Amino acid sequence: MTLRSALWLPIFDELADPVIIARLAAEAEEAGWHGLFVWDHVRWHEPVRAIADPWITLAAVASATENLAFGPMVTPAARRRPVKLARETATLDRLSGGRLILGAGLGSDRFGGEFSKTGDEVDDRKRGEMLDESLEILTAAWSGEPVRHHGVHYTVDDITFLPRPKRPIPVWLAGFPGKTKPMRRAARYDGFFPVHLPHADEFAEVVETITALREDDKAPYDFAIGVPAGTDLAPYARAGATWWMAEFPWDDLSVDAVRGVLREGPA
Repeated sequence: MTLRSALWLPIFDELADPVIIARLAAEAEEAGWHGLFVWDHVRWHEPVRAIADPWITLAAVASATENLAFGPMVTPAARRRPVKLARETATLDRLSGGRLILGAGLGSDRFGGEFSKTGDEVDDRKRGEMLDESLEILTAAWSGEPVRHHGVHYTVDDITFLPRPKRPIPVWLAGFPGKTKPMRRAARYDGFFPVHLPHADEFAEVVETITALREDDKAPYDFAIGVPAGTDLAPYARAGATWWMAEFPWDDLSVDAVRGVLREGPA
């Protein structure tokens, strides 16, 4: 299986400009990269000061490219109203001609207090419940059929979401390996992006675990790994990785650094 390559960008400080990210996306597409993904945060700890909105940035990326896959990697779904997210994702997918990949997860308050400082839910268990409900609503909304959802956290009472996306939007779940619930959740969708997993042998265990949990292990499924450029990717490819996310340090970001990796080309 071919290992596809993407830039994975914290859109902070020097990269907190959608014009710059759109330009980098166009250059990445021309250089043969397969995707560009952005972080989704409203706040980060010091010394980060400037942060771009991921959804406006991704719209710029969609408009600046023709074939590049893109998406948030990852959006904390519990911080967003699922009906709004349903409209945004469908619209963005149509704008791009069917290139959006939705990365979703719990998020964490420890990187900048972005839940506690905004009155959002800080309890991981409750955010997990909200994530599950959001994904149910999104899947139903993307079908174009009426959505009737009466859950603990959200209500959608007989609303039809049209126009539909260009195709079923792939959903990749992020999670910490070793925790069963995130991996069970990921097995129900289209991909998994393990958080903080530096070693290929650990990655191989994740691939094996999720593959065993999937109802149909023959259906297409993506396993993404985020490691810096220059990392030996062969062990990850052998372990089952389908995407490599070129990782950049959030505390030492520059357009020149991204462009340098970009010009070296994909794996």
